[in-house]
Amino acid sequence: MPLKTAPATRAIGVFVGACLLAAVLWLIAAFQFFYDPPQATPHRTDAIVVLGGMSKERLPVAQKLQKKLDIPVLVVSTTGLAGNVEGDALCDEDQDDPDLVCFRPSPLNTRGEAEALRDLIADHGWKSVTVVTSEYHVMRAGTLIEQCTSAEVQMVGSQPDLSAGAWLDRFVVESGGLMDTWIRPECSSS
Repeated sequence: MPLKTAPATRAIGVFVGACLLAAVLWLIAAFQFFYDPPQATPHRTDAIVVLGGMSKERLPVAQKLQKKLDIPVLVVSTTGLAGNVEGDALCDEDQDDPDLVCFRPSPLNTRGEAEALRDLIADHGWKSVTVVTSEYHVMRAGTLIEQCTSAEVQMVGSQPDLSAGAWLDRFVVESGGLMDTWIRPECSSS
C-alpha cells in the first residue's frame, strides 16, 4: 500500500509546487504591468486626457502636467459616478472654457473611452495626446487607445493609495482586462 501512495503524494506535491510557481510568476508580472508599469517621460502634446473614475487622484496630475508642459487642451471623461465627482464638477462649472473638452463615453468603460478618444482626436486633428489614468490602468488603457488611433499616445499614471488587498484585486481585474484587450482588440474595424 505505501508504494501506491508515494507516487500519488509526489504528483500532488509537483502539482502544488507548479501552482505556487505559477502564482509567484503571475505576481511578478502583475507587479511590473500594474504597480510599476512602463510610462513615458511626459512631454508637450496637443491635449491631455483624464480617464473617468478616480478623478480625485487623476485630475490633479493632469492639471499639473498641463500647466508644466503648456498643453493647450484638457480633455475630461465624465461618468456621473461617485468616483468621478471632481472631473464631472469641472465639466459642469467650466462649460464655456474653450480649452476644456468634456465627453461621456458610451459604453461607460475604457473601451468606450478609447472609441470616444478616436473620434475626438480625429475631429480636432490632434497628432499627440497624453492620457492620465491610475498606474494599475496604464497598460490596459494604453493598449486600447493605441488600438483606436495612429496619434502618438503617451500614458502617465497617477499613484493610487490602495491597501495590499486592493492592489491584489486590481492585479486580478487588470490581468483579465489586459488579456481581453489582446483577444478582442478595440476599433479593429476602424
